[in-house]
This record gives sequence, C-alpha cells and structure tokens, in this order.
Amino acid sequence: MTIEPLLSILVGLAGGLAVGSGFVAFISVLGIIPRLVQLTRSYHLVQLYEWAVITGAIAGSVFTLHQPHAHLPSFLAVPVGLAAGMFVGMLAAGLTEVLNVFPILSKRVGMENNILVLLMALVLGKITGSLFHWLYFVNH
Repeated sequence: MTIEPLLSILVGLAGGLAVGSGFVAFISVLGIIPRLVQLTRSYHLVQLYEWAVITGAIAGSVFTLHQPHAHLPSFLAVPVGLAAGMFVGMLAAGLTEVLNVFPILSKRVGMENNILVLLMALVLGKITGSLFHWLYFVNH
C-alpha cells in the first residue's frame, strides 16, 4: 500500500473531525437542545434529543457520501420537500432569534416601527426566490 491512500484517509478523517467539532460547538453555543427542552417542557427526553442530533448528523454524512437512491413514488417528494424546507426554515428562524437579527436589521434600515413589514418582505422574497429557482432552473 502506498502513502497516498493513507494520506487521503488521514486528511478525510481530520476534515470530518474539524467539521463535526464545529457543528457540535455551534449547537452547544446556541443552546438549541436546552432551549428545545425548555419550550416543549420535556426535560425527561434530553438524552433522546441528543441522540436524535447525533443520529441525524451521522445519517446526513452517510447520505452525503453514498448518495443513495430510494425508488419511491413521486407524490412522496412533496411531504419530504416540505419537511426539509420546514427544517431549514426553523433552523434559520432559530438562528435569527438567538442572534437578534431582526431588531438589528430593522434599526439599520430605519424600520424600527415596521418589523412586521420587514419580516413579510423577507418571507415573500424567500418564497419568490425559491419558486423561481425551482420553476426555472430545476425544470429546464
């Protein structure tokens, strides 16, 4: 065995550890799991939440590396797409709540009294951009 495969393994492992450590630090600093437990009042399920995050991270890594194909009916794409969109949307909403993005943004653009208008503009812009991307780039 030459040195190149071993070096590839070492670099891949180091990269995975760096990204995984960053992900865990990100989740820990934001306090996502304790906040989720507090909001749902499910203190007895803390370990289940932790294992769900770990399992999701591992499953995401495996799916990214192997790109499996599940030959399912096309009508199942709608609920899967909605679930993925809700996940990304809720993650973005959680980040903006933790980082106080909207109050800071509203002050910078001079809309302190119209945060609802700013929020609706962001939501409608996101929906329009997503639909444009889907209808123009994906279907052509």
